[in-house]
Amino acid sequence: MDKNLFSDRVGRISPSATLEMTSKAADLKRLNKPVYNMSVGEPDFPTPENIQKAGIFAIQNGITKYTPGSGTHELKKAIQDKLIRDNSLNYDINQIVVSCGGKHSLYNACQVLFQQDDEVIIFSPYWVSFPDFISVTGAKPIVVKTNQNQQYEPDFEDLKNKITSKTKGLIINSPSNPTGGVWGEDAVLKTLNICKHYNLWVFSDECYEQLTYSSPFRSIASLTANNNKIITFQSCSKTYAMTGWRIGYLAGDKHLVKAVGKLQGQSTSCPNSIAQHAAIEALIGNQSSIKKMRAIFQKRRDLIIQLINKIPNINCDIPNGAFYVFVDFNNYLKSKTALGEQIQTSNDLCLHLLSETGVVSVSGESFGAPGYIRFSYATSDETINKAMILLKNTLGKLIF
Repeated sequence: MDKNLFSDRVGRISPSATLEMTSKAADLKRLNKPVYNMSVGEPDFPTPENIQKAGIFAIQNGITKYTPGSGTHELKKAIQDKLIRDNSLNYDINQIVVSCGGKHSLYNACQVLFQQDDEVIIFSPYWVSFPDFISVTGAKPIVVKTNQNQQYEPDFEDLKNKITSKTKGLIINSPSNPTGGVWGEDAVLKTLNICKHYNLWVFSDECYEQLTYSSPFRSIASLTANNNKIITFQSCSKTYAMTGWRIGYLAGDKHLVKAVGKLQGQSTSCPNSIAQHAAIEALIGNQSSIKKMRAIFQKRRDLIIQLINKIPNINCDIPNGAFYVFVDFNNYLKSKTALGEQIQTSNDLCLHLLSETGVVSVSGESFGAPGYIRFSYATSDETINKAMILLKNTLGKLIF
């Protein structure tokens, strides 16, 4: 088919690397081959029972109709209460929009704020969707370096050098996907001061806000009184193991919120009514499941770091949040397999690991970090142990 049939914006979007690897893992499973999926970015726990029951109640009691486009009043009230309880943030109902997942919220805000000739700063390694959210609007993503040894906090000299008269916004993702890095308060405040000086919009992607291991998380907007240009994005997906329910939300300036609601009303009509009802229970119901899941994730993090440290010639800092490790494999590039195939990139290495062992991972190229590979530890101890043993053995067979 003639590619000119499609709009330019489609050509600016890259396929999701994480979903691509998940698809390849599914292909291996269909062939009855062993698969150790370390690529998936979702909790392996079931949605807590109280939330499930709320969804069932909604189905059985007719809560299955259209809702207001930006979310029900009841869910917005639950979000309002949650933001006060967990994040020390006070927002009016008209400053909140509910969307079909945190990803949808981020996409909508980019559509509302950015356009041709704008520049938007993202930090490398970045979540795979950030550049595409920006590019599809016609704006240009500008990549700023980070410090690997400091939880991937910004390289502030590079940040200042990258800001121009065209810079309109900046996206912060802490805790981070793919690195698991959590910025310290000093780094956040320094970034906010720079953004205030240049009058930039700040996107704070906080979908992993409940998954920090060294210290409690603090929302970025809570660290300053001048937060009218800070947009807070959160989600039920990771915190409550509700990835498939597709409920996320943003909170910020009421005029921005009105514009996002207007856009959303002409795209999805509204978020899923059943999922919204369940999300109310998630946000204001029993919160004990969060502590249980976080404790298990921390044990898994410690396990995978312990196993990685036994593998020669790779480097991995200890992440303080999320459920990923981001491993430096640069020492293994330019090696050869037993069949004489050269490993040029981390993508080559990911594919080699997949074909040889069934271990599914995601290449750092997808995150703007060549030479790295992301592994998710949102899986069982058994899978982590087996996958890391296979990884060590396979790397040991490469020829230099």
